[in-house]
Amino acid sequence: MPFAPFRKTPLALAVGALVGLSVMLTGCGGSSSSSKKSITAVEFIGMEAPSNASDMSHAYSAATARVTYDDDTTADFPLSYNVLFNSTDHVGTNAGVAGQLYDFQGNPLMDPLGQPVVAETPDGNSLLKVGKGLFLVTHWEYDWILSDGSEGYKVDGWYSRMPMSMTLTTLSQDNNGVLSALEQKPIDFSGVSGIWIPCFASQTPWNTHLGSEEDYDADAKTIEAGTNHALDGMNDLYFQNTQTANPYHYGIFPEVTVSEGGDASVTKHWAMGRGTWEMGKVMPDARTVYYGDDGTNVGLFMFVADQANDLSAGTLYAAHYNEISTANGGSGSLTWIRLGHGTDSENRALADSLKFSDIFDSTTADETANWADLGYKAIRAGYSSTEYIRLKSGMEHAAAFLESRRYAAWLGATTEWNKMEGITVDGVDKQLYIAMSYIDKGMLADDTAPVDHIKLPKKINAGGTFQLPLASGQVDSNGTAINSEYVATGMSVPSALLGEDISTDALGNTANPDKVANVDNIFFSDKMRTLFIGEDSGTHVNNFVWAYNVETKKLSRILSLAAGAEATGLQVVENLNGHAYIMSNAQHQGDFVSTTNETLKAEMEPMINKFVAPVGYIGGLPGL
Repeated sequence: MPFAPFRKTPLALAVGALVGLSVMLTGCGGSSSSSKKSITAVEFIGMEAPSNASDMSHAYSAATARVTYDDDTTADFPLSYNVLFNSTDHVGTNAGVAGQLYDFQGNPLMDPLGQPVVAETPDGNSLLKVGKGLFLVTHWEYDWILSDGSEGYKVDGWYSRMPMSMTLTTLSQDNNGVLSALEQKPIDFSGVSGIWIPCFASQTPWNTHLGSEEDYDADAKTIEAGTNHALDGMNDLYFQNTQTANPYHYGIFPEVTVSEGGDASVTKHWAMGRGTWEMGKVMPDARTVYYGDDGTNVGLFMFVADQANDLSAGTLYAAHYNEISTANGGSGSLTWIRLGHGTDSENRALADSLKFSDIFDSTTADETANWADLGYKAIRAGYSSTEYIRLKSGMEHAAAFLESRRYAAWLGATTEWNKMEGITVDGVDKQLYIAMSYIDKGMLADDTAPVDHIKLPKKINAGGTFQLPLASGQVDSNGTAINSEYVATGMSVPSALLGEDISTDALGNTANPDKVANVDNIFFSDKMRTLFIGEDSGTHVNNFVWAYNVETKKLSRILSLAAGAEATGLQVVENLNGHAYIMSNAQHQGDFVSTTNETLKAEMEPMINKFVAPVGYIGGLPGL
């Protein structure tokens, strides 16, 4: 039956369609019972941070979920971390291991040592139930090390960026809720020019996987000038020199649709613009989408689709930040600048036919001292240095969708945020959450910047998670109504979600280990009233996954990963046949932060296999 969220008490949690959930009550506050009960609250009892080499060298959970039922009894459910498969595992009849990378014809890529190229970096997950089938879509973000352990980008003749992959894994679920990987295959991206740095992901309200593409380094301006070779790996390895990679084919949102029979189809959405998309999150209206734009001097973007459940056409906006306070990570109101309306087909055609110099003129202050008189504007958009660009006549539409961040800056939107990562939504209270991994660089006051919308007095290396209220009845900067009930009107950081920098402690942490540091993946559970947070920290020796209850303001550590590993693939499945799951992967384990205690590091190194990266989940929760 449909669920109408409620709050039983000020501390109770809005949960979900729970009537009919059969539970065996054990633990605190009750005795065994076979009666059907509804869960009214979930509290996470956190775990301590690891402090010895053994615990710091593997992923584990020692946390507990305490649930409260509608008769006020409670039960405790110990949580555990479960590995579905590792990057080096063969799953089912798949000839390659999970992290194997391929060219456009499906042939395995080989490294300079003659060994298969296997990524150690699982990222975005989507656990999807399609009909009677259960499937997991998993991103493989980038390749970290070669087969001899050397870092690939440091090897002469190798590539700074590799053609990447996603896998589709068929799963089973037993009566105890244990998930197992049965079959696996790489997803074919040859019809959309391959996939470039797929990072975090989300699940659409219509049960598809919304992936991402971070176009780090794939700058059309410098590639055209011949000074940027970031796409050489796509040319030589993916396309086997049969064609040349087009930078306007990357930095585009891919949507993966999975059939009940286990087939995956891919669509790239040129209608949504191009950038360094960490991920996109569709709002409960199934039309409005917010983007995480990862990098230096990046923007905040919103897309409003013409039709629900269809991202192939819509209107793209960029935010202008109006600063109110510089305290605690800063706060301000937001207004929205309309960039344009577009469709997949028309924007794909532009991507196929245009290059950067068709859209913008570019110069430098040294070359053109009177640049302002000649119609150039100074911007910082995606890079630390100032660019001087001039929009060519009639190129507004192409600029909006192929050079979205540059065009946003050209129109006066804010492009000063730094390391904008995951995005999620509290659909009950209409609050958006955005991860800012490092509050630094463009977010600091800078008198030398072309514009300075964000003027924070000091960096917060540990970062923070911003909260943005959503509202209807909003207009864009031209006074035109925005056709969405989920328009962000401001942003600030709740105190519990602001990182705290510290002097280096005995383990090597440079941020308080009992607070979130360098937030990356985030996911909100409406039913648990809980914001789940995964770290990608250069300031914690071990990264953690946290649960933050927005009602009680309680922050609980629920997972610790091997030292150096990043927490990725965060997704919460609230009820799958009576069980709940918190999906979480780990990538590049053993990539120690520079401040790690040397004695501890020497102990941990033999215990951490850098070539292995797990794809898994936190289990033990009852379905909600």
